[in-house]
Amino acid sequence: MALLSVNDLSISFGGLKAVSNFNMQLHKNDLAGLIGPNGAGKTTVFNMLTGVYLPTSGDIQLDGKSLVGLKPYQINHRGVARTFQNIRLFNDLTVIDNLKIAYHSHARYGLLGAICRLPGFYAGEKEIHEKSMELLKIFKLDHKYDELAKNLPYGEQRRLEIARAMATKPRILLLDEPAAGMNPQETHELMELIRWIRKEFDLTILLIEHDMSLVMGVCEIIYVLDYGQIIAIGTPDEIRNNRRVIEAYLGEEAS
Repeated sequence: MALLSVNDLSISFGGLKAVSNFNMQLHKNDLAGLIGPNGAGKTTVFNMLTGVYLPTSGDIQLDGKSLVGLKPYQINHRGVARTFQNIRLFNDLTVIDNLKIAYHSHARYGLLGAICRLPGFYAGEKEIHEKSMELLKIFKLDHKYDELAKNLPYGEQRRLEIARAMATKPRILLLDEPAAGMNPQETHELMELIRWIRKEFDLTILLIEHDMSLVMGVCEIIYVLDYGQIIAIGTPDEIRNNRRVIEAYLGEEAS
């Protein structure tokens, strides 16, 4: 049984059908890519998967239970986390506080414990701090834990956003152009990090990316979207040699 099952998903904005009859099956530990030209509908698909947009028709099921109609925070609590095409950090908070906010969604103490500063509150805060530092170390950001997020270089802001998504304890991680703004060395390091995250945290990962070296280097299955419709599904080698994909998306690279 698929972990995430997307069936005939469609959405229209006015008279424009942005995504039409989108289907996808992701199983546990899959590492998949969603590619396509600018405006193909990739981020729109992510927005439907995470509750930002309500589909016009179709269904999204996680472990056989529909996610359609749920709020983004409810979908996150079910185990789906994402990053954004445009980085969305709490810029005026420190690096570690960006992670703590995510960890607080799973805090063991309640509102009363926080207000009254009960023993469970202090124990919970200590645990959250320790987990945040552990995660920052994984993402090589522990030495900058007390810096403001807005002062980080672009590539480190990207890593922090991924780390924050991981702090919500997802089962499925959606990465929207994670390599955007990175140099070749940073992109290579990101590839290794994605592989490690999938293995270490037992995750399913779906990513949108325009950097074909990253997509072809880490993804095991690739979905190609054009004008809101799937035009190809296959392994990197199959997609690389698919004439329709070359014409729709890889024309410049192939010429």
